[in-house]
Amino acid sequence: MIKIFKIFFFSTLMMGTFIVMSAYSWFNMWIGLEINLLSIIPLMKSHLSIYPAEASLKYFIVQALASTIILFSIILMLNSSDYVPTISNFWLMMILNSGLLTKLGAAPFHVWFPEVMEGLNWMNCLILLTWQKIAPMILIMYNLSTLSIINFTIIFSSLIGSLMGLNQTSLRKIMAYSSINHIGWMIAGMLNFKMIWFIYFIIYSLTSINLIILFENLKSYYLPQLLQVLNQNKLIKLFFMMNFFSLGGLPPFLGFLPKWMVINNLISNSFYSLSFILIILTLVTLYYYIRISFSSLTILSIETLIKINFSSMIWFFLNIITLLSLTLCTMIFNYL
Repeated sequence: MIKIFKIFFFSTLMMGTFIVMSAYSWFNMWIGLEINLLSIIPLMKSHLSIYPAEASLKYFIVQALASTIILFSIILMLNSSDYVPTISNFWLMMILNSGLLTKLGAAPFHVWFPEVMEGLNWMNCLILLTWQKIAPMILIMYNLSTLSIINFTIIFSSLIGSLMGLNQTSLRKIMAYSSINHIGWMIAGMLNFKMIWFIYFIIYSLTSINLIILFENLKSYYLPQLLQVLNQNKLIKLFFMMNFFSLGGLPPFLGFLPKWMVINNLISNSFYSLSFILIILTLVTLYYYIRISFSSLTILSIETLIKINFSSMIWFFLNIITLLSLTLCTMIFNYL
């Protein structure tokens, strides 16, 4: 049953993000971030979560620290006598970006993110993976002047997201480190053309929604639980594998489209080394996606009759749309 207070706080959560998107000053943007933070803390209270108090406390402390850093840098910038790009303004912008990247959960400010994810249920994890990224991403988009820290964050996020996900058995931590890797790609996508970030975020959100609805309905939080349940339904196993491949950016699926757009944009603007690093590190993430999928397909596969025990036609329809979109678009454009 949906509680009334959750509807109220979810509305204010969305309102905080819309305030950030439509604000004209840094101070109003900070107010929107604070409304967003104070709205998600009550939403984390759930009897389905393992450690709701611990996760919400960790999230609140980190986000409050990041908000303090952002407000501190905003006050210093407003009190500076000139707005010409001097060394002092460069450091102020770096402090501001550090606070925004901490709110986002990008590496090297990522340590809180998998720990908070581990203590929440899947619906709260979905909010953290998708909606909570919008406001900090938009503020970083406004503030791409310090390219040194931005490029360092892109490379480090891809590195941490790929290597730290290798030895995980918790699905929530795998999704968290995958999200850190995708943060690097999203920031790389907004370097020269902002629309690429929007397309990337929409496709990433659709794929994450597909996977998390599946995990929520199967009540799976760890890999052994998931592999045991997947053997009972071949259709769900097929959709699960395809969504993981799409999340990794394998070419036949929709997840390949935004990565191809990012690589094309980076190479067009002579970011050769950055695009090479992103491609190599994404292969590592694709490795552990394929390892999970192949283990469920071959090693731990138990032959059963095909039966449907997950009656959500909306989920099946959403999967078919997202998985076949790239193929359908290619076929349509060939005949235009």
